[in-house]
Amino acid sequence: MKIKYTLLKNEKNTSARLGKIETNYGTYDTPMFMSVGTNATVKTLSPEELKDVHSGIILANTYHLWLRPGEDIVAKAGGLHKFMNWDGPILTDSGGFQVFSLAKPKDITEEGVKFKNHLNGDELLLTPEKSIEIQNKLDSDIAMSFDECVGWPATYEYCKNSVERTLDWARRGKKVFNNERQSLFGIVQGGEYEDLRRHCVEELVKMDFDGYSIGGTSVGEDKPTMYKMVSYATKYLPEDKVRYLMGVGDPIDIIENVIRGIDIFDCVSPTRLARHGHFYTKYGKKNIKNSQYKDDFSLLTEDCDCYTCKHYSKAYIRHLIIAGETFGARLLSIHNIRYLIKLTEDLREAIRNDNILEYRDNFIKNYYGDDYEYKDI
Repeated sequence: MKIKYTLLKNEKNTSARLGKIETNYGTYDTPMFMSVGTNATVKTLSPEELKDVHSGIILANTYHLWLRPGEDIVAKAGGLHKFMNWDGPILTDSGGFQVFSLAKPKDITEEGVKFKNHLNGDELLLTPEKSIEIQNKLDSDIAMSFDECVGWPATYEYCKNSVERTLDWARRGKKVFNNERQSLFGIVQGGEYEDLRRHCVEELVKMDFDGYSIGGTSVGEDKPTMYKMVSYATKYLPEDKVRYLMGVGDPIDIIENVIRGIDIFDCVSPTRLARHGHFYTKYGKKNIKNSQYKDDFSLLTEDCDCYTCKHYSKAYIRHLIIAGETFGARLLSIHNIRYLIKLTEDLREAIRNDNILEYRDNFIKNYYGDDYEYKDI
C-alpha cells in the first residue's frame, strides 16, 4: 500500500508538526529518526535490538545493494524485508548521494551519472530509470527519486541547471515506477536559493509524489545556511504529505529542523560515532576513550532507558573500545540510536505542549553550555 501521512497538530509557536505515518508494517509517530542500514543491516545491531530501541523506519542503500549482492538476489529472497529479517518499514535511497560523493562533474549528464565501481573499478551508469528499477526489485516501502545532490557552495547558475536535471529525472523515474506496494518520494534541490527551492517544490508537487524529501543539505554548509535551505523548501510543501530531511542527524539539527516543519530524519552518525568511541549525553557528546573513564564503574548514562545504559559501566565499554572489541561499538551504537529516537519522542511531547522553543533553549544550555552562541535566522 501507499504510505499515508496524517497531520495531527501544528505547534502554535513554530512550524513544528505532530503526525503519524501509516505503512505496510504499522503506524508510526512523527517526528521520527530513522536508523541507517546501508548494506541491509544497521552496523553491528540485530533487528531485535533495533526493535528494543523503538526503531520505526530504517534505511537501506540502493547503490551499495546494487553492487552487492545485487537487486536480483534480494528479489529472489522475497525482497529486503525477508532478506534481512526486518518486519518494519524500509526506505531505500536512490543512489543520488553517490552523485555527490563519487562522481566527477563531467560524469553527470542528462542521461544519468557515470561511476567507477568502488569495489572493482568497473564503469557503471546509473540513470533515473535504473535507480527506480533497482528499488522496485528491492521492494522497500518507500523509494526515492534519483536526484543530483549539489555540494556547497554552488553558483546560482549551476543550481538552476541542476534543479531542472533533478526534475527531469523525477519525471522519468515516476514514469517507470511500477511497484504498487511502494511509495515514491520526490527530492527538493536548489541550493541556498529560495526561488530555486520554491520552483523545485512546485514542480514536484505537480507530479504528485507520495512524500517529499529535502536534499542538498549537510554538504559543507554552516548551520544557519542549512536551516535557511530547509525553510525555503518547507514553506511551500503540502501539509498532507510527509517531509523528510536526508542525511541530517546532529541532535541540534534535528531540533532546529523539526521547528522548521520536518517530519523524518536519517543519518549514519550514531553508529559511526559509536565505532570511534563517541556517545551522546544530555551534556554533550563524549569520548569513552578519555582516561577519566578508565576506572569509572558507573553506568554509561543515568537518564537513558537503553540496554547499554541499564547494564554496562563506562570503564567496561572503554576497555572494549580500546581493545578493538566489536561489542563495544555495538553497545555504543545501541545507546546512540536510542538517544536520537528518544530525542524525537521528546520533541513530539514538546509539540503537544506547545513549548518546543523552551525545549530547544534548555537542550542548548545543557548540551553546549552557557557559551553556545545561537544564531536565529
